[in-house]
Amino acid sequence: MALLRRPFGLGALALGVALALFLSVPSSGAANSGDGRAQAEAESVGKAAEAPRGPTGLAGADPSVLRVGSTYVAVKTGDGGIVVRQASSLDGLASAPATTVWRDEGGLGEVWAPEIVRDGGRYYIYFAAGTGAAHRMYVISSDSPDTGYGEAQKLALPDDKWAIDGALFTFEGQRWFVWSGWEGDTNVEQNLYIARMSDPTTPTGERHIISQPRESWERVVGDPYINEAPEPIKDPNGQLHIVYSANGSWSDQYCMADLRLRAGGDPTYVWDWYKSNGCLFGSHGDTMMSGWDPTLYVDGPGHHTFVLLDGDIGTSPPAGEHFPSMFHAVEKGTPYSWENRHWYIGSFLWWGDTTYQRANVPGPTSDTGWGLKFFE
Repeated sequence: MALLRRPFGLGALALGVALALFLSVPSSGAANSGDGRAQAEAESVGKAAEAPRGPTGLAGADPSVLRVGSTYVAVKTGDGGIVVRQASSLDGLASAPATTVWRDEGGLGEVWAPEIVRDGGRYYIYFAAGTGAAHRMYVISSDSPDTGYGEAQKLALPDDKWAIDGALFTFEGQRWFVWSGWEGDTNVEQNLYIARMSDPTTPTGERHIISQPRESWERVVGDPYINEAPEPIKDPNGQLHIVYSANGSWSDQYCMADLRLRAGGDPTYVWDWYKSNGCLFGSHGDTMMSGWDPTLYVDGPGHHTFVLLDGDIGTSPPAGEHFPSMFHAVEKGTPYSWENRHWYIGSFLWWGDTTYQRANVPGPTSDTGWGLKFFE
């Protein structure tokens, strides 16, 4: 078994305990998508512990990677639009050729954070485009990961406000879309919103706010205050999580936190979501949730991707196993700037009996369930 880097939230004396847990906790609770994909995912999870970790050769931000069979598919901005890379391993993506699948020939503006998913055997790439307050979400699709994409279609998100970092997922048989956006038409704060989807390109009904950057550890860096880069995943109990990034991405205070939907909760009801009491992955100890330690090798980790089979949360990993993830960050000792961000390979595992607490809000003041530990 490959040597594991130190997990955040575990002191040096506790590392042996962590490894014992990793080796002894049974691999149970994996979700079943109904077509065998969850089982295939569980069988390959153990390989994640042996995967290379650390910086890749890919400069830039906002990684999005999924696995299709034995192939990893990554999407990134580049060449005046969006490029796709494919490789047989995560570390092989950096040297894989970049195939341009879409160019901004219509002059939409800045293209940000493409996100690739697979739904019904078809590939969908969601991305934000625009200038200033005009940023909106768009989608392109194809039957092939690296060819055949058509014109960009603007998503008709409810209220038609500034929107970035959108992701599609299916939970309990319903498609959903989650994104970061403004409440109104001014850049005060970025909230997380969710809406139902009738198909991969058609929002339906209202948008519902599920998180605002109102905690002190989310407001270390502002103008605006930020919740962004939401990424869905399902825990071993079948509960939905949205792991997101907080604080300004232009700062090394950028970090990742968790929203956990209570068991049996309504994804559209904000008070059914419980927020971690601090960053779960970050480089500043004073903003970390109690029991979680800051990073050793990078500054400002954030905007991650769970490397799931087909990008489907129905194949989320079971308890007791390390599983790959990718995130962007800046190497410690390097000036923190957007230009110095790179993609990194890391991993995570589920951490049981994790309590998230809140005060002066409707409903129960605490919720205990699965949390997440991240590894560089």
